[in-house]
Amino acid sequence: MEAERLTRRVGEGRITLRRADITTLEVDAVVNAANASLAGGGGVDGAMHRAAGPDLMRELQERYRGCPTGSAVVTGAGRLRARHVIHAVGPRWRDGEHDEPALLASAYRSAFAMAVEHACATVAAPSISTGIYGFPIELAAPIAIGAADQALAHPGTTLREITFALFSDADLEVFARAL
Repeated sequence: MEAERLTRRVGEGRITLRRADITTLEVDAVVNAANASLAGGGGVDGAMHRAAGPDLMRELQERYRGCPTGSAVVTGAGRLRARHVIHAVGPRWRDGEHDEPALLASAYRSAFAMAVEHACATVAAPSISTGIYGFPIELAAPIAIGAADQALAHPGTTLREITFALFSDADLEVFARAL
């Protein structure tokens, strides 16, 4: 895939798409596709907790009693190469008639806003809700890219690069079309 299809400038920053293991990226913050109970789980959430180590769960349990769908909370990053983990809770796909698109957009907006609150310049995010939560990636990718566009275009933002770390070549292709 051509490099120009994988990067787009927005304001003073850029959106980048990569097929990558998000837990290995050296960025200011990684976004975790968390569940509302913040109890750890499978997919990105499970990988994040395994890579970060037990301090991540300990901090979540000490500071939070859950997180509503469409929102985000922040912790340290444990053993990850990031400074922060932003735990964003996306919606489970039901049928598209239960505010799923709005809730997904809110989860991304909340995560990027939290990154700005913590003076982050670089953020890596997964494709939230498109795994076990069943949100169709063809619908999710434009929502994710739109939220990144808004975050990078916001006056005074600290953000300079939002990287979408995608699980497969097929996911990367869908996000490239949305970009």
